[in-house]
Amino acid sequence: MKATWNNVVIAESNETILIEGNHYFPPESVMTTYLRPSQHTTTCIWKGEAHYYDVVVPETEPNNNAAWYYPDPKAGSVEKVSQDFSNYVAFWKGIIVASS
Repeated sequence: MKATWNNVVIAESNETILIEGNHYFPPESVMTTYLRPSQHTTTCIWKGEAHYYDVVVPETEPNNNAAWYYPDPKAGSVEKVSQDFSNYVAFWKGIIVASS
């Protein structure tokens, strides 16, 4: 899978974890130079607290809160997914996630 924003590859991996229709990319597969920490958080009833990144690529406006991750998934959620998805990153808000 590959995540792109304005024709820039932000993440690429053959080992994403699919959760609720979203591909979560392993941390080492994400180009962190294009991510800026955000203060935004949300809470999922079964996964816990999500933290967000703004996606920032050269010569474009930042895509605020367009990536999220769970630094410490809620107890039981890893078992439900059958894989540890701690710090795996998912995308939305126009980020294209498609097969490589």
